[in-house]
Amino acid sequence: MRTSIEVADIFRVAGPGYRIAHAGHLSLHQLKIMSAVEHCRTATMGGHVEACTDCGHWRIAYNSCRNRHCPKCQGAAARTWLAEREADLLPVGYFHVVFTLPAQVSAIAFHNKALLYDLLFKAASQTMLTIAADPRHLGARIGITAVLHTWGSALTHHPHVHMIVPGGGIARDGERWISARPAFLLPVRVLGALFRRLFLTRLIALHDAGKLGFFGSLAHLAERRAFLRHLSPVRRKRWVVYAKPPFAGPEAVLAYLARYTHRVAISNSRILRFDSEGVTFRYKDYRRNGAQRQQDMTLGADEFIRRFLLHNLPRGFHRIRHYGLLAGATRKAHLEHARRLLAVAPPAIDDTAVDPPDHRPPCPCCGGSMVIIETFERRYQPRAPPHPVNASGRTSS
Repeated sequence: MRTSIEVADIFRVAGPGYRIAHAGHLSLHQLKIMSAVEHCRTATMGGHVEACTDCGHWRIAYNSCRNRHCPKCQGAAARTWLAEREADLLPVGYFHVVFTLPAQVSAIAFHNKALLYDLLFKAASQTMLTIAADPRHLGARIGITAVLHTWGSALTHHPHVHMIVPGGGIARDGERWISARPAFLLPVRVLGALFRRLFLTRLIALHDAGKLGFFGSLAHLAERRAFLRHLSPVRRKRWVVYAKPPFAGPEAVLAYLARYTHRVAISNSRILRFDSEGVTFRYKDYRRNGAQRQQDMTLGADEFIRRFLLHNLPRGFHRIRHYGLLAGATRKAHLEHARRLLAVAPPAIDDTAVDPPDHRPPCPCCGGSMVIIETFERRYQPRAPPHPVNASGRTSS
């Protein structure tokens, strides 16, 4: 049986040495991520004391760091986000489309994250909207939910965008809903060709405007001719756009989104061991099929931390974006129009006041309700062992 190892455990043990060894080479943002992950749900963050109203059992609950790179903090955020998205689903098939950058471009993106991750979103979304609107293909305006991932399964730098797309859209005249074929949305070769052209054209424009930075082994790319030579192979190469078959209904879409929208580079559940040999974790080897695809990898603790920190997102960067029918303030109106064209009723609105959901687990002793009887500030512990509580949730003297 596997022991419960977390990224936080690795950071707490190996993090101090890593920070010393790489002093001056870690950004303040990376240092803050390490600190947040290390201290998440510890006394450093403060917390509260919960007690059971039935049996009096009590426990200390420390606060979460709420950092979007922390493996432990994404569950609650995902639940809230999914509850808001559930009302947006239409009774149609949904497709999963993935746009990936070639390795030569990924290397440039690593040193220019904010600009090139944003360009990846814009080029991929414009590609989808343009080809979908073409009468030779779908001839409709579609909706897109896009999520950026920057990692491969082995924690390497591998930027790509996952898109969830309804199987159809509103006709250009707005008078009808045009459905995609049951197992086909748009031709992936056509998507790949337009994506390549849009991305490379804008990438070269960024270079010409002097907005790209080049460091280390890529420093020579600051010279325009060297930059164009570097891109020459990918200009002729096919850019792969991957399209999966449609999901089996809205519930499957939500289940997928729950796994992908708030995912971080590695979940704690994938970590198998942490010892003197390093960190062992599960990953998928996509060159293999079947049961052989799941493999184990062991990295030294320093290398594991290095790979984890590769995937820090720029401050304020939005990694979940919506386009077309699902964009911004017009989303509600577009969805109402789509439902009218599909002749389906809008989701029922419950005006009854509902208390916010309580995500605290029940009492481990009797299954009763836990109530908060004391809070304490960061770096402090509760003032004293809590007193028993009565059925009203008040402490007894």
